[in-house]
Amino acid sequence: MSETESPKAEPSANSNPNHKRGSNSSEDQADGGGVVKKLKTERFFEIEADAAEDKGSRHTMEDTSVVLLDATADSPSNLRCAHFAIYDGHGGRLAAEYTQKHLHANVLSAGLPRELLDVKAAKRAILDGFRKTDEYLLQESVSGGWQDGATAVCVWVLGETVFVANVGDAKAVVARSSTVDGLQNQTDGESQLKAIVLTREHKAIYPQERARIQKAGGAVSSNGRLQGRLEVSRAFGDRQFKKVGVVATPEIHSFDLTNREHFIILGCDGLWGVFGPSDAVDFVHKLLKEGLPVTTVSRRLVKEAVRERRCKDNCTAIVIAFRHKISG
Repeated sequence: MSETESPKAEPSANSNPNHKRGSNSSEDQADGGGVVKKLKTERFFEIEADAAEDKGSRHTMEDTSVVLLDATADSPSNLRCAHFAIYDGHGGRLAAEYTQKHLHANVLSAGLPRELLDVKAAKRAILDGFRKTDEYLLQESVSGGWQDGATAVCVWVLGETVFVANVGDAKAVVARSSTVDGLQNQTDGESQLKAIVLTREHKAIYPQERARIQKAGGAVSSNGRLQGRLEVSRAFGDRQFKKVGVVATPEIHSFDLTNREHFIILGCDGLWGVFGPSDAVDFVHKLLKEGLPVTTVSRRLVKEAVRERRCKDNCTAIVIAFRHKISG
């Protein structure tokens, strides 16, 4: 990819005034003056993560994001907690801003484990946190007279277990090595990482979602949209569509981190409209192997999507890199 600067500003990793980041982590200076956040884990890896965004050719930016390397909310616990999320607004930015501000706190208050890992309890807390957030958001939208919606893709890292939850068409992809030890072969110029999609898109045109919508009294038009208007079938907000099948019930998956997992890419549908999962993993892997910090990598990923691949939509990406420790 060319390093020639265009007159357009570099996609920003920190331009969002509501962008949240961890406070109890070590800081390293990234090239270009940015600050890279790192969090050490209990055993064999540390996390480095950052977000970047660009509004593309849209007049407004309706995406929001969260990067919290220490997501314990001022209440220390034995179980490390990190949280990352992208909220992709439609019809406005208010629903995306509301979820950005409140979802994680609602998940914590719903009982996200803080001392000992309990996978079932964590999934219940995430499910309940989504439900409560949507309920409170709808009340807020009624009083405020707005009807925005937002899709979401969220990650929580509890100890050494990753939880992924999504509604709508935002997506998470993990880069996983196929070898048992998972260590990157630095002498091999080719990527040995596989792109594993961790989320399932929720669109009205898909049979399972269509059946649920029709059971709720809604209809999917010939253009694949709910009531001829809304493409996604699950989202926060969208008050006018809640009675015809739109829900904010997430799909939740979990897996334990090993040295086979190298990084996760979170992206809104704008990113995945121009990047295939394997393509994105190869792009990010190449830059990380060059030793670039994730602040730079996330910016270049978004820059490639918008300027080179002509993403017209808002484009937001989070790169979450797991830096493995090699025991002596």
